[in-house]
Amino acid sequence: MALFDNNRRARPRLAPELDDVELGRVLKGLGSSRGPGPQDLAIVRIEQFLRDTGPDWDRRGHRIKVLAQAAPALARRWRMRRPGDPDALTLAGWAELAADPWDAVAICRVAAQAHPRDPTPWVGALSALRSLGRPSAELAPVWAEIRARDPWHREAHLQILGHLSPEEQGSQSALRDFLDDLSVAMPPDAPAACLPLTAAVRQYHRELDGGGVQALGASHYWAQPHVARLVDQALALWLSPGRLRQAGALADLGLLAYCLARAGRMSDARPVLTAIDGRVTPWPWGHEGDPLERYTFYASRL
Repeated sequence: MALFDNNRRARPRLAPELDDVELGRVLKGLGSSRGPGPQDLAIVRIEQFLRDTGPDWDRRGHRIKVLAQAAPALARRWRMRRPGDPDALTLAGWAELAADPWDAVAICRVAAQAHPRDPTPWVGALSALRSLGRPSAELAPVWAEIRARDPWHREAHLQILGHLSPEEQGSQSALRDFLDDLSVAMPPDAPAACLPLTAAVRQYHRELDGGGVQALGASHYWAQPHVARLVDQALALWLSPGRLRQAGALADLGLLAYCLARAGRMSDARPVLTAIDGRVTPWPWGHEGDPLERYTFYASRL
C-alpha cells in the first residue's frame, strides 16, 4: 500500500500538541501574535486556556511545556504584566529553561509558592537542575515535592531517567535500580508507564552510537527476550480503548511504533502507526536523521 494511498493516512508532520486539539488551536493563534496588541490578546487567551485546564496536572504540565517552548517572549511579557500570577510565573519559569536554567529554578520556586498544590513548577525546577548537571543530592528534594503532589508524573520521571543515565550523573546500575523499583510499584496505566520502553530505546541508541562491535550487535537488540517482552507488553496494553489517558499518549504510541519498526515488526506496527495518524515527535524518530524522513521511510514499508 502506498504511504498516502487515497488520502487514508495523514501526511506526517511534527505535532508538539500531540492529540490536544485545543492546544493546537492556541499554538496556531500564536503565529499571528505580532506586536503589543495581538500579544496581549494572546496572553488573555493563554490565561483562560490554562485556567480551564484546572488541576489535571498531567495535561497542565504538557500544555505549559509546549507553550513555553513555542512562545518564550510571550511568557516573559505575561509575567511582567502579572508578576504574582501562578500561571504566568509557571509558564515564565519553563520558558527560561533553555535561556537561563538558574533563572528558571528561581522563577519556578516562586511559582511553587504561589500555587502550592501544582507539581508543574517543581518539574520545571527539576528539568533546570538536570540541565545544569547538578548532583542527585540537589535534585532529590525537588523530586520529593513532585512525588508528594503527583506520584506518577510522566515528565518528572523522564527527567530522572535522563539524570540517572551514564551520559549524565548516573550509571547503568543506577538506571536498573530505578527501573526495578518502578516495576514493583507503578500501575500499568500510570502516565509514566512509558519509562521502561523509553529506557530500552535509550540503551539501543547507546549501542548504536558506541561504534565498532557494539554498534554491529545493535541489530540484534530487539530480539533479546527482556526487550522483546517490553515491546510485547506495550503492544498488548496501549492500543486498548481508553487505556492511555495521559497527555503524552500519542508520544508513547510513537515510541512503540519506533520500537516495532526498528525490530522489523511492520505488521505489528501498522495499527500503531494508524493511531498516530502522521503526528510525529522529534524523539526517537530523529535520532538517526530527520524525524519526518525516518518516520516516512518506515511507514512507507507497510
